[in-house]
Amino acid sequence: MVFFFFFQVLSEIIPKETLVWKLKLIQTGSSYANSRLHAVKAEVLLFASGQDSMLPSKNEAQRLKKGLQNCQVRYFKDNGHTLLLEEGLSLLTIIKGVGKYRRSRKVDFVRDYVPPSKSEFERSTQTCRFMQAATGTVMLSTLQDGSIVKGLAGVPTQGPVLLVGYHMLMGIELQSLVGEYLKQKNILLRGIAHPAIFGGRFESSSSEFNFQDWIKVMGGVPVAASNFFKLLSSKSHVLLYPGGAREALHYKGEAHKLIWPEQQEFVRMAAKFGATIVPFGGVGEDDLVEVTLLVLAQGSNLSNSSLCL
Repeated sequence: MVFFFFFQVLSEIIPKETLVWKLKLIQTGSSYANSRLHAVKAEVLLFASGQDSMLPSKNEAQRLKKGLQNCQVRYFKDNGHTLLLEEGLSLLTIIKGVGKYRRSRKVDFVRDYVPPSKSEFERSTQTCRFMQAATGTVMLSTLQDGSIVKGLAGVPTQGPVLLVGYHMLMGIELQSLVGEYLKQKNILLRGIAHPAIFGGRFESSSSEFNFQDWIKVMGGVPVAASNFFKLLSSKSHVLLYPGGAREALHYKGEAHKLIWPEQQEFVRMAAKFGATIVPFGGVGEDDLVEVTLLVLAQGSNLSNSSLCL
């Protein structure tokens, strides 16, 4: 319907013969471009809109992704035809999130990194504000004299600093920890993350700009000895969970259990650079999830009972 109205308006402005000639010209150019897609070796980043009333953005993105050798797609289901002109979408943020902002052919997650702007940080925390408000996170630290104070005053400001901790259930503590660290100390924690987050193995033509992309924007670095070396040599504040994903997704009965590898190589690396190792832990996440699931289960039972009545 939109296309019909569009061409109807054009026919009133442009002579019919001219319009037909232009359409044939576009068709010829399109056919040639499609026949050469396989030869394009350059990296391509496509944006597709879910509410595009002018063009079938999603279908076109699917077609181009199949034809191009090195193509990434980010799908924005709530945006329209004028994607880059709409509020709440930053081109630079997307480029950083997909690893295209770099100096060389291969991205260096340490040297190529650009810290997030204030607006990027606020957007990254929007989805977690409810969780932070519900949990009422409180952080305590220990000063050199052994006294315990509220806040992060006991954590050194001068790097390199290595924060080593226990991954609570689903890693819910991450957002609060990174946010409070930046708020109280004006320092961005560089988290060592699972390499699967950076590989793009599961990307498709409908991949949205998601949590994995935000991890890159907020300073996440794939776990590797070389990256760890670069971070400590640059006197960064590094966040490390030796237990990794297995510890974050621990089974029932494994609450507060350390699931660490036998060889702790990070100690040797930290000693090499004279880094201060700050061990930390947390409580409450497993209890929070257990209580939440219990409340949901009880609510479901009440709903079923009322239906039976």
